Amino acid sequence: MPHLKETLNQRGLALLEAARPNAPVLGLDISTLSNGAEVFHFGTTRRGTFAAGVLLAEICMADLAKVSIGSSGDPELPVSISVTTDHPLLACMASQYAGWPLSVEKYFAMCSGPARAARGKEAVLDEYNLNAKSKNVVAVLESSSLPNATVAAEVASQCNVKPENVTLCVARTASLPGTLQVVARSIETSIHKLHELKFDLNCLKNAFGSAPMPPIAKKDLTSLGWTNDAVLYGATVQLFVDCEDETLESIGPKVPSCSSDEFGTPFLEIFERYEMDFYKIDKMLFSPARVIFNNLQTGNVFAFGKVRPDVLRQSWGLKPTE
Repeated sequence: MPHLKETLNQRGLALLEAARPNAPVLGLDISTLSNGAEVFHFGTTRRGTFAAGVLLAEICMADLAKVSIGSSGDPELPVSISVTTDHPLLACMASQYAGWPLSVEKYFAMCSGPARAARGKEAVLDEYNLNAKSKNVVAVLESSSLPNATVAAEVASQCNVKPENVTLCVARTASLPGTLQVVARSIETSIHKLHELKFDLNCLKNAFGSAPMPPIAKKDLTSLGWTNDAVLYGATVQLFVDCEDETLESIGPKVPSCSSDEFGTPFLEIFERYEMDFYKIDKMLFSPARVIFNNLQTGNVFAFGKVRPDVLRQSWGLKPTE
């Protein structure tokens, strides 16, 4: 029986195959490029659907997590996107994390999804032995334009597969599917922060995350700011871990976004202040607003951080209800 990491791309592809007959209902357009690669258009030329957003988010995590839409209980921020996984390391770091900046000629997209594990060119994949070759690969591209055969050929080359064995899922940020799949990264951002803090990610066992859904913006840049704020100021993540309490007491205060001096300002303002260069922004900012650790070893619970709906209202231009 193959190791679970070796099935990531097959699991992602299975989700797409199951969805294919319902493409019109989901609002998906499907096309085949000249070299045989297939492109699923989730939200590039249209605004998209909730169902497509859930599907895209679950493909990002190789069907090792479930995404659900619910009520936040806040009348001004009513929609909440929740994620649960029993395989946080594989779902989030081997697959969902957008660790592949795909640049081909004039085309650029942040690439996530199970194809990353097949490509295997990231330090975190090597560190945790998450590389896994695959005959077929599924990549999720965050872009406002559709990839061509040259882009697909580059993905094939990087993943050591034939172009006809490449499936590309594309959504712009300023679409319903694109926005939803970004907001569904609440758990992933907490794990990425833990990795930055040198926490042993093998201690992670289960995870739950929830974040409010922002409005669907007209422009991708606006949507970039709004989706980041949803996580930075609205997300709560609970991680079930097996480690020493002392480790959590030491590292815990550094995990939520409030550990950064930039905390409290809408992301787009911060982004523009640093000349729209992500790499100039304090790394400690990129994490959920609130993180709760449930230590399975001791039964103790540790909570850090705070949500800031006031910043979300400022960012999203919401007027308080009377």
